[in-house]
Amino acid sequence: MSTDAAAMNADPAVRPFRVDIAEEAIVDLGRRIAAWRPPEREPVDDQSQGVQLAAVQDLANYWASGYDWRGCEAKLNALPQFITSIDGLDVHFIHVRSPERNALPLIVSHGWPGSVIEQLKIIGPLTNPTGHGGSAPDAFDVVIPSLPGYGFSGKPAAPGWDPARIARAWAVLMDRLGYTRYVAQGGDWGTAITAAMGRQAPAGLAGIHVNFAQMVPPAILGHIRNGDPAPADLSDAEKRAYGQVAFATYHRGYGVIQGTRPQTIGYSLADTPVGLAAWLMDHDPGTYEHLAALFAGQPYGAITRDDWLDNTSLYWLTNTATSAARLYWQQAVTGHNFYAPADVSLPAAVTVFPEEYVHAPRSWTEQAYHNLTYFHEAGKGGHFAAWEQPQLFSEELRAAFRTLR
Repeated sequence: MSTDAAAMNADPAVRPFRVDIAEEAIVDLGRRIAAWRPPEREPVDDQSQGVQLAAVQDLANYWASGYDWRGCEAKLNALPQFITSIDGLDVHFIHVRSPERNALPLIVSHGWPGSVIEQLKIIGPLTNPTGHGGSAPDAFDVVIPSLPGYGFSGKPAAPGWDPARIARAWAVLMDRLGYTRYVAQGGDWGTAITAAMGRQAPAGLAGIHVNFAQMVPPAILGHIRNGDPAPADLSDAEKRAYGQVAFATYHRGYGVIQGTRPQTIGYSLADTPVGLAAWLMDHDPGTYEHLAALFAGQPYGAITRDDWLDNTSLYWLTNTATSAARLYWQQAVTGHNFYAPADVSLPAAVTVFPEEYVHAPRSWTEQAYHNLTYFHEAGKGGHFAAWEQPQLFSEELRAAFRTLR
């Protein structure tokens, strides 16, 4: 065993975990929500200046009067949860085994501004497919870890926990759980982690699936970096992706700030829950519009107001908004562009959801994932597809990994 591997496995104990937030912390949260001080209304009639006052007021009103964190605790504590130390850091994870004998082990990685809460709705369909429109051969054992610095995982005390290091930790976790053959899935930061696992190709990893493909050719990224218009020879799908990536690169304010000044913004995120809630809402224009409508009383797929506030409250009650934001800084200091080609040779599957803020063209995806075994454009769903469309998302994973069983 190498020195690095020995460090990863220094303490292989897997300890049961149960959520139990102190009552005084919940009372303090309620007090802070009730006492929030809003700014004046934005002087525009759209989201061009950010999250709109009316949307935050709707969220804060419901958070203060209609929400109960203990319901989230009950959902989490109904599932098998564990903590284990990998590379000197405590990793929290959910681990649900399927009742089916030949279930395929699967590790699922969340992103920002999410947590393990965004994957809770896919556990049932994946582990028990016969009860959710599938068949027994499609069953998975499901492992859902909290990223370092997120939720109930430990907060890195030193730099270095980039997607590649997290990927190595996930391989240790699956080995520690006794899995000799498994697959990996991710979206958002989970995409970067899953792609890193694919490049590292640890023993046992049979293939990957992502719902946010990293596939923009380096030359195209150069054009975007220079502020150039899309090259004339791009297909319509490639031109659309070009515009989407260009917009995301220069207009996702939270990404720039968290990538350069996570500590500075962290003081505000750790001090005001309503400010934190607004920050987490402002991920991409489509998601924000759905969330604003959700707190105004309109549906958002399978996501409820309580679901979103479970996730927001988790960030607040664990005081992880700052430690989670640092992942952007960690990625930035590596100099690796998030949208750059994944460069994965293991079997890889990609699902494109129509409301994702970047639509991966198949042409670029095939270049980035050298053994693309599955590519599908889903009929509905967006950035939080597992949360919003859990049944459809589960069906995508069944189809994506069917050839690897």
